Amino acid sequence: VALKRMLNFNVPPVKNSTGEPVWKVLIYDRFGQDIISPLLSVKELRDMGITLHLLLHSDRDAIPDVPAVYFVMPTEENIDRMCQDLRNQLYESYYLNFISAISRSKLEDIANAAIGANAVTQVAKVFDQYLNFITLEDDMFVLCNQNKELVSYRAINRPDITDTEMETIMDTIVDSLFCFFVTLGAIPIIRCSRGTAAEMVAVKLDKKLRENLRDARNSLFTGDTLGAGQFSFQRPLLVLVDRNIDLATPLHHTWTYQALVHDVLDFHLNRVNLEESTGMESTPAGARPKKKNKKSYDLTASDKFWQKHKGSPFPEVAESVQQELESYRAQEDEVKRLKSIMGIEGEDEGAISMLSDNTAKLTSAVSSLPELLEKKRLIDLHTNVATAVLEHIKSRKLDVYFEYEEKIMSKSTLDKSLLDMISDPDAGTPEDKMRLFLIYYISSAQAPSEIDLDQYKKALMDAGCNLAPLNYIKQWKAFTKMASAPTSYGNTTPKPLGLFSRVMNTGSQFVMEGVKNLVLKQQNLPVTRVLDNLMEMKSNPETDDYRYFDPKMLRGSDSSVPRNKNPFQEAIVFVVGGGNYIEYQNLIDYIK
Repeated sequence: VALKRMLNFNVPPVKNSTGEPVWKVLIYDRFGQDIISPLLSVKELRDMGITLHLLLHSDRDAIPDVPAVYFVMPTEENIDRMCQDLRNQLYESYYLNFISAISRSKLEDIANAAIGANAVTQVAKVFDQYLNFITLEDDMFVLCNQNKELVSYRAINRPDITDTEMETIMDTIVDSLFCFFVTLGAIPIIRCSRGTAAEMVAVKLDKKLRENLRDARNSLFTGDTLGAGQFSFQRPLLVLVDRNIDLATPLHHTWTYQALVHDVLDFHLNRVNLEESTGMESTPAGARPKKKNKKSYDLTASDKFWQKHKGSPFPEVAESVQQELESYRAQEDEVKRLKSIMGIEGEDEGAISMLSDNTAKLTSAVSSLPELLEKKRLIDLHTNVATAVLEHIKSRKLDVYFEYEEKIMSKSTLDKSLLDMISDPDAGTPEDKMRLFLIYYISSAQAPSEIDLDQYKKALMDAGCNLAPLNYIKQWKAFTKMASAPTSYGNTTPKPLGLFSRVMNTGSQFVMEGVKNLVLKQQNLPVTRVLDNLMEMKSNPETDDYRYFDPKMLRGSDSSVPRNKNPFQEAIVFVVGGGNYIEYQNLIDYIK
């Protein structure tokens, strides 16, 4: 909604207005591109009057009679380039929108350039949009894509980090979260764990929200902002969780569709990039090997199959793709049949007029064709994506890893030794083996003895693993108090339903032989449990000492005693150091 408003020169788009939109150019930087691309397709942009969308730092020709909407970060180089555009008189008018708030000094730079270029009248509007976050789903956002290393787990937990670097990271995170709440139009109540990076974020965010509320004349949370009536009257809860409360889940192999796509394929900002394998045909000797085709697919909110199955276990997805394909084939025959009834097999079209009783059938065929073709496109897309995922599952035995890790995390008996898994040359990549061992190491109540550890290390090294992660986790485990009480993951394991061959009919595209048909049992992960305690106001040693911030309270009373005793209706969970699709799915299942 905020983006559409911006593209409409910062006035809410009028519904049912007839006539053409105002044609305009959109100029963005990489940050702006990342924010817009998961939300608006090229077609939607065109419907809003955007004829051209260009990167700020590309070579752009002057289009003197068109207004330009800029959507960029207020960085030094971006500002310089905008001033250059003003001097070169590239466009008719300029609507400058900054993703994050611009400083006074930079604003003055633009003003000076505009005066120098005699272009003051052309600068129509300057807006701080407070949109410095990327929305990937109706209920999920990430901070950034371009510089995500800056706010990653590794950046925050580096042993040699300086205080100033830490400040910068925290400010970056807080800036994005602040933007998120401005766009939401709500002031949250903040809870966080003590003595963690999450606490630093909470303190800074509370301060920033407080300062904004205090300046009543310029507050972003009053008046006719976007969010004025968007939400219920209750304020949302913001739970800031530190990644260190649970390091096993992000290492865990996955079994649901979306999480698998993210884990094994190249999946960023809702787009998956696949290399098409060009079949097995042999290349004649001496010929150059064929170049692999790259294909990319967008997995969006409008893709009904994706929305329905992104949280399903993979075997179910394979089966559903197959069913969709069969139902499509039935309809495809129907279209052919209609054509033949009507004799449009290349005969005289005049014959059609005689068959008036078929017109009803014909109209239905014509109206259902575009729908069928779209259905076909989605089936092809998911056939390709699911096949690519399946290749990884089979070549790396990911079903075995997933099941084994679930057993480790739920402390059930293991059917084969961990050493055998690590030493099996056919099971998984070195990274898969390392992930498995780290989960074992993190989840075990007693660390393995030095003798055992050396044996594991040798096996890992023989398998080609890099031992640096293990050394980190070793220190981490010694250092965290959590070591005394290992995180519990519930005590349920996935139930295999027998192998696939029986589930899938023989005509299936997916050769699932030997892949286990595992079904998930619902259990709350640590992040979900923390949310549940705080939302429902349950008393629990895990969360009882979480700090409580209410930016609306006049003086910052630091207490962990919540003022409000009612359960919350809405919550935002943010993991400092990075969440993942397993936790996202777990939260969705928890809500259901």
